[in-house]
Amino acid sequence: MAAPTVSSSDEHDLAHRHNGGAGHSHSHHRAARSRRRLSIVLVLTAVYMVAEAVGGWMTGSLALLADAGHMLTDVAALALALIAVWFGSRPATSSKTFGYYRLEILAALINGVALILISLLIFYEAYQRWAEPPAVRSGLMMLVATGGLIINLVCARLLHGDHKDDLNVRGARLHIIGDALGSVGAILAGGFMWLYGWYAADPLFSCLISLLIIWSSWHLIRESTNILLEGTPAHINLAAVEDAILQTDGVEDVHDLHVWTITSGREALSAHVIHVETISQVEILRELRTKLSDRFGVDHLTIQLETPDFEDETFHFCHAGTACFRSARE
Repeated sequence: MAAPTVSSSDEHDLAHRHNGGAGHSHSHHRAARSRRRLSIVLVLTAVYMVAEAVGGWMTGSLALLADAGHMLTDVAALALALIAVWFGSRPATSSKTFGYYRLEILAALINGVALILISLLIFYEAYQRWAEPPAVRSGLMMLVATGGLIINLVCARLLHGDHKDDLNVRGARLHIIGDALGSVGAILAGGFMWLYGWYAADPLFSCLISLLIIWSSWHLIRESTNILLEGTPAHINLAAVEDAILQTDGVEDVHDLHVWTITSGREALSAHVIHVETISQVEILRELRTKLSDRFGVDHLTIQLETPDFEDETFHFCHAGTACFRSARE
């Protein structure tokens, strides 16, 4: 008679009680820290956005006006990021069993798209100005741009600690870095106009900054889209995960293996593992949990254990994730 199938849920509860919920505590601490820093950055950005808009209007500089427009999207993006962090810290419910973590990813995607749209608008305005660039008060322009650069560097520094672990904060930080590059471009353009009277430098540097913004935004969009499509995280080799499971004592085969990202820094795995009948299922679960956490950083597991004579009649997308990959290539 086939042994009953079990998952790693009980083992997870034991591990959670053992570590006192340290993972969840760390997540809440990170959310609170991100919320505090994003709030400070939002205030600083909003205040200087007004200053750059006024400066751009007074000097007639496209670079300053573009940077002010970019800062306006920053204010909206930072507000969106704050809302996402606040919702993401709310507990899971019966209708949202994973909580609201994915709002961080949606906010990052929207930020990336907004950055590209703003860059395209700057391209259009630069094209309009290229043939007959208007005169610009370059001295005042450089002064305002220098102030913007200082503010952006302070904001980027505030967000530096969290951007590696939080895709949402990374999106906000990309906005800030884009602003800093815009300020550098405005300073350089102002220098060329002040020294040589070359007013075409204003639309030219605006285009160069826009290209840098689009390049960085594309990576953000690609990563957030992969998460929303339940793609395998870029830093995890699915074939290596499969091999690690198969090399576990007592494991004969694995199928329906999937690894995906819930939100930034939180990966999940599900799999059906076939094992010999003579080995303890608790021992297999404990060894798999330790191995997958230590080697790949995956600590949210749902593993169904099966014996060879158990025929799983559920629908399979494929035998295993790596089998899908091989079939797609063939």
